[in-house]
Amino acid sequence: MVTKPIVQTLEHHDILAKAAKENNVLVGVEVHKRLDPFYADARDRARSTLGNFQYMYAYMSQPKHQLDTFKAWAGKSSDISYYLNSHHIDFSEWTLAGIARPVRVTATSSTGVAHNKDIPAEDSITLTVQWENLSDKSLGCAVYTSSWVAPKSDVHSQQRFFYMGSKGEINVDQAHRGCTVSVDDSPFASVNPLFMKYTPTNGKFAGQNGYGVRSFENFIDACALINEGKSKTSDYDDGSIATVHTTMQGTAILEAGRRSLDMDGRPMDILYEGEKGEEPIGIRPHEF
Repeated sequence: MVTKPIVQTLEHHDILAKAAKENNVLVGVEVHKRLDPFYADARDRARSTLGNFQYMYAYMSQPKHQLDTFKAWAGKSSDISYYLNSHHIDFSEWTLAGIARPVRVTATSSTGVAHNKDIPAEDSITLTVQWENLSDKSLGCAVYTSSWVAPKSDVHSQQRFFYMGSKGEINVDQAHRGCTVSVDDSPFASVNPLFMKYTPTNGKFAGQNGYGVRSFENFIDACALINEGKSKTSDYDDGSIATVHTTMQGTAILEAGRRSLDMDGRPMDILYEGEKGEEPIGIRPHEF
């Protein structure tokens, strides 16, 4: 299992996927939002009742002290889009598998806070992604924004999205689940024990049912079944695990976003084989 994003370029993703297939091993990406019951239900509703994809807006942030935490690599070997946009981009790829594919990416950014700390990184990055519905070639638009210069608030990470299909819409605010805590000498907090239950039960760890843990548990269970000959690596390409073979669109979006930023916001086209192809084979600057 590899943390998200699994790699930063489509070329490296392809190399890893081929190696996994040749060695008959399961390679997964740790994207725990697939196990968040709110996100999982939103995904199933989008696929079953909301029609073709129309529009999505996703936002995810962390407080600006994270720039100091990550100063060894921030803006050098990675950026905030790879780090945080990867979550909601994976949600889109997982949700829209067989329904739509990303075809164009345009990136913009904000700067100032990181530069003032002598960190060569963007403060916030927004990727605007054009999705093409496979059934009729109609278009949808998704806007993914991530930031690591947010102020301290009631949560460590603001996380939310709005999704609209041709037949309906859904809102999810991952950061606010209706549970708040106030303790003397501690700041007011909105907590999410669905992700991780940090408070022990009878003095013992009790967070094993959180989706932050189950992400690892599911992968280990899958590996055990494969090793016992009870399942095949390809069985998990059904969306139950984010495998190296089913996450290439996300890598293509993230790489295209980085390349767009490096070319002053020039749109990048994601290439496929044929009109129904779903596995990206390349990225190139858009020709106007």
